[in-house]
Amino acid sequence: MAAFRCVLASVLVAAAAMAADALGVNWGTMSTRRLPPKVVARLLADNGFRKVKIFDADERTMAGLAGTGIETMVAVPNDLLAAVADYDRAREWVKENVTRYAFDGGVDIRFVAVGNEPFLRAYNGSFDRVTVPALRNIQRALDEAGHGGRVKATVPVNADVYDSPPGDPVPSAGRFRADVAGVMAEMVRFLSRSGAPLTVNIYPFLSLYGNDDFPLDYAFFDGAGKAKPVVDGRVTYTNVFDANFDTLVSALKRVGFGHLPVMIGEVGWPTDGDRHATPALAERFYAGLLRRLAARKGTPLRPGARIEAYLFGLIDEDAKSVAPGNFERHWGLFTFDGRPKFPLALRGGGGRPAMPVPARGVEYLPRRWCVLNPDAGDGAAARVADNVGYACGRADCTALGYGCSCGGALDARGNASYAFNAYYQAQGQAESACDFQGLAVVVDEDASRGKCNFSVQVVGSGAPAAAAVAAGTAAVLAALLLVLL
Repeated sequence: MAAFRCVLASVLVAAAAMAADALGVNWGTMSTRRLPPKVVARLLADNGFRKVKIFDADERTMAGLAGTGIETMVAVPNDLLAAVADYDRAREWVKENVTRYAFDGGVDIRFVAVGNEPFLRAYNGSFDRVTVPALRNIQRALDEAGHGGRVKATVPVNADVYDSPPGDPVPSAGRFRADVAGVMAEMVRFLSRSGAPLTVNIYPFLSLYGNDDFPLDYAFFDGAGKAKPVVDGRVTYTNVFDANFDTLVSALKRVGFGHLPVMIGEVGWPTDGDRHATPALAERFYAGLLRRLAARKGTPLRPGARIEAYLFGLIDEDAKSVAPGNFERHWGLFTFDGRPKFPLALRGGGGRPAMPVPARGVEYLPRRWCVLNPDAGDGAAARVADNVGYACGRADCTALGYGCSCGGALDARGNASYAFNAYYQAQGQAESACDFQGLAVVVDEDASRGKCNFSVQVVGSGAPAAAAVAAGTAAVLAALLLVLL
């Protein structure tokens, strides 16, 4: 019996290790004030992440990852796809961003993402002609530089590249979208030859977002018996993740590559910015997802498959475009300063969820806040509105939106204070950033109210261009201005 227990323990440890090996996370850096890369790299290691996916090959990020042993996916951004469609440029890119870090104590690069969702409908075909040539060139350059056996080029695609026909909306009828069917077939043929997986981003939250008819429970892994299943012949689908994944498998079968490995490049759930973007629902989603990955259950069309997945994302990014929705800035498992939001079973093996380890060594700006001056009278309403618009155009006010953490929690003056403080913190608490035509004042008493947090920012690298921060804030501003005027 003792021997049996030892064997069983060994099996469980091995299973946990295999599950952890299949789990990675996306590290995005679109933040007004970034945590130091070494702090983030330690956050990854402290929480057992052995794989990370980044969206470029930024020197600061790579310096943070150097020597950690964390397997890394670097990326060629979309705006460079046309350039690396020329082989000489691709070879130079590999030299500068892969070979440069291939030394003992360097960065353990395993994949190069060639673009990010380049066939997205919203791009209107902008990258259709250059993506596959870029993919071929990057892999050829990796091979010729001696990295090809260890480093593979792939293309992360959005789940909108495949669907099922309206008359037969089941996974087994999956096909590639008509306008990209040819380029997708060409791409998967190349990936099959090179030994690389197809990478796909699947977001059950987006199936729910903006669709009042979508059954809430079908977005989660524990929805069996709660939401009406999708019956596809002899197969019953009780959650949208499995149905989405198997729609892709069917599309691959349709072009002759039904056994091509598929890797999940992004999967997650946001915690603010929409009525369904809450920590409680995010915890529910991740609990089901991580149990599924640890159990190696696979999907109906790939039962027992080991699915490698990168969670999205590691840290909130307050400078992302909110054109898709205010939730875009709230995908993090951790807040902007590396504080965990809810318990997670990150260690694999189906263990009980626990609060992740927070970031260590985080330095904060002084504990002070910028708020609306109490002496600002009602006659200043128009000027307040103008200045709120200015602040929210250059900082993150998405928490003030309808259904969000601060939406409805503050009065008009509180909304203005939130906006002023967001800008003040984003600007590193510069004295000039808390003026707003004499309407604002700096205080040393925390202005937070209930769940509405008035943040104090971290000491970190400076803010990106204002345009990147401002994109997509029109809806938030309109709501604020209506309240204030």
